Amino acid sequence: MASPANPSEMRAYIVERLVGDTGEPDHITTTARALAERALPAIRKGLGNCLATPVGIDIVSVELSRFGAARPEPRENGAMTMASSPSSPDALLLAIESRAVAILVSALFGGDPDLPVAAIERPLSPTELDVATMAFEEVAKAVNGSGPRAFAFNLPLPQAISGAELREHVIRDGPAARIDFAVTSGRTTGRLSLFMQQRVLIKHRGDKAPLPGKLGKDDDWGERFGEEVMRSAVRLEATMPLARMTLADIACLQLGQVIELRENAQGEAKLSARHKTLFVCEFGKLGQNYTVRIKQPFDERQDLIDGLVQR
Repeated sequence: MASPANPSEMRAYIVERLVGDTGEPDHITTTARALAERALPAIRKGLGNCLATPVGIDIVSVELSRFGAARPEPRENGAMTMASSPSSPDALLLAIESRAVAILVSALFGGDPDLPVAAIERPLSPTELDVATMAFEEVAKAVNGSGPRAFAFNLPLPQAISGAELREHVIRDGPAARIDFAVTSGRTTGRLSLFMQQRVLIKHRGDKAPLPGKLGKDDDWGERFGEEVMRSAVRLEATMPLARMTLADIACLQLGQVIELRENAQGEAKLSARHKTLFVCEFGKLGQNYTVRIKQPFDERQDLIDGLVQR
């Protein structure tokens, strides 16, 4: 990526490098794991309908990663494809190692699941790439989901690539979430990996993400904080301004001394919560109870200007 132009961009770049695109690594991995667990039954069903003998599919790990690390290592002799969506031209990247391809090919043609399956050490054949593409398609359909939170991947996926074509393929680097699935047949295990852009994942499946077309600006704010947080109790504090005093005057204050409020102080009360000023209020009384009536939202910029004028 280009060098950050200012300190703010530099901070954002450092945060992304250390803890992911949002600075909330736990949120990203939790969201990715929830996505994997929801998609797993559909992946098993989809592959089961395509293969002559069943194979095992299980989640191995979920972690933060980068798209640049998605390309299969040469020793894996694997295959790869990429899915685009309206959110990103490289929203999803799928990679599979050759041992997993061999397991799927054996299962497709009715191989004995009790016999070990060797990894493919030569270049993958067109048939093997077709099988890898078929597996990628089933995974993408399962992950895609349906309804307003669907990723809307462009299906069918491009043909899987391997070998020299894979090594020459340009992958745009960026923050990603990685999900590794184990493909098993008997005692033989291979790996199929899913890489998704963190922004795409959070946009569609993060708990903070609004449902498209259902929320306005104000509703979006409430949705982002969630129902539980909105019910949280906070302590409100109302303060009234006193007359300005020097440090020497304050040092001479004595027990029982009366301090006079400045003019119009009753109409300049400030309502705050958690050390954050929210509103300018008017102090009053209702029956036996003291009250504050909200006059206007607190303007921090205007308050700074007023403070400078009074000095």
